[in-house]
Amino acid sequence: GDSVITVQLTEEDKVEDDVVFYLVFTGSTVQHCTSTRKINPGSLETISPGHDCCETVKVVLCASKEGHPILVVAEESFQFIQDEAYDAAQFLATCAGNQQALIFTRFLDRSRPPAADVDFLDEKVALAFRHLKLPAEWNVLGADQSLNENIPRETLMHFAVRLGLLRLTWFLLQQPGGRGALSIHNNEGATPVSLALERGYQKLHQLLTEEEAREPDSWSTLSHTVHAGEYCVKHHRRLDVYLLTAET
Repeated sequence: GDSVITVQLTEEDKVEDDVVFYLVFTGSTVQHCTSTRKINPGSLETISPGHDCCETVKVVLCASKEGHPILVVAEESFQFIQDEAYDAAQFLATCAGNQQALIFTRFLDRSRPPAADVDFLDEKVALAFRHLKLPAEWNVLGADQSLNENIPRETLMHFAVRLGLLRLTWFLLQQPGGRGALSIHNNEGATPVSLALERGYQKLHQLLTEEEAREPDSWSTLSHTVHAGEYCVKHHRRLDVYLLTAET
């Protein structure tokens, strides 16, 4: 989800300005309807919706004009794929509280990827996490909530802070156990807060310590989402397009 989609119109589809185009994506359990914006007489632009599973869906381009019936202009298939970011988010979600898995992730820290790669990883994994169907009982600290906070252990928050993943850290802070993870020491005696300070991640340290810290800028935060029962409306501010998602 949240990728830019461009639609090229054929000569016969290039119509007057008062015609509105939109796309309808029909999956196995949810349906999305997105508005579009006209780049020029022959091109439209919109945002792909965040889908609930990896599957091929039918997408229909519709045209609407006041006083006229809705016209189906074209049909095509569209595939939501399971990419590396989705795999990484699923792995991290399932290894919350798993010490062997979390200690293994520390090998990633040895390579210290370039800042541009870290930013790309942060954006993609945080976005994938937003679209995961996390269980209702999911917790940043793992399933075993009987563990005392004084027991030294690695947490997902240590992982995110160690790599400097600002957006993923913000996402984890909003989840159950996110704030509690800030005071947990690992086997070296480091908390996520002290790790951020030690590594010079000033923005990350502010995010963890300031009560009124704002969400980091990202592609996903350019949108505003409103939930109403089985429906969800999302406005992507940069492109000024709307996405309506409903359970089928």
